[in-house]
Amino acid sequence: MRAGIFSGPRSEQSIDRLLEIVREAPEMKGLSLSSVVTTPDAYEVPHMGQYVGRVTILDLGIKRTTIAQMINRGLVVSVLPATSDLDQVLATSPDAVFYSNGPGDPRASASQVALLQEILKRRIPFFGICFGNQLLGRALGFDTYKLPFGHRGINQPILDRTTGKVEVSSHNHGFAVSVPGGENGEIVESPAGFGKVRVSHVNLNDDCVEGLECLELSAYSVQFHPEAAAGPHDSHHLFDRLVEMISSRKALS
Repeated sequence: MRAGIFSGPRSEQSIDRLLEIVREAPEMKGLSLSSVVTTPDAYEVPHMGQYVGRVTILDLGIKRTTIAQMINRGLVVSVLPATSDLDQVLATSPDAVFYSNGPGDPRASASQVALLQEILKRRIPFFGICFGNQLLGRALGFDTYKLPFGHRGINQPILDRTTGKVEVSSHNHGFAVSVPGGENGEIVESPAGFGKVRVSHVNLNDDCVEGLECLELSAYSVQFHPEAAAGPHDSHHLFDRLVEMISSRKALS
């Protein structure tokens, strides 16, 4: 189904014209939209409370609530445009790299996938949300696909395979990662050579992959929105995990 919502002066056009606008709009499949929603310039947000470390965010459509979750945990956040390269990322001296949510088809984001592969090769800790989960999947060598029915809303049940608990989560995505065998709980090998990978979360409505965990790297991601405001808040612990990952790495260095 294709639909449009119009308000303001545009809504005063004829029904035929509004239908024409909807029909002329490009399909999401194959679209790269990060450049439309990303920050035009890099910027930094200071931490709150005790300093923990630095996280560099590739802004693919970042939410302010995501940044708030990080700075409230003692993390200095450097936000970079979606077109940033490896040198620009490394120049921020990141203790971890984060790929944000955002619109578009992950198959159309080859440069961000290639950048993430370089980050993983350098064993820099990584966390991704939503679009960031899809790009981690592609960086690991897995495919992505368009869902027949996208996941929308604030009450999607997710099984966390690490804890065995079911969490209620917020979703807004039309694409997903395909991990053959992983959906059933098997540990699989990254086709791109990044070691063993586990599907950490699954959707209990349709068994869709909702999270990835690298078992030989400090890298994980989820398809849903743990930062969602005003909730649900079941998955806030995923930001605590980022802090723990950074602190553990610093303790070893």
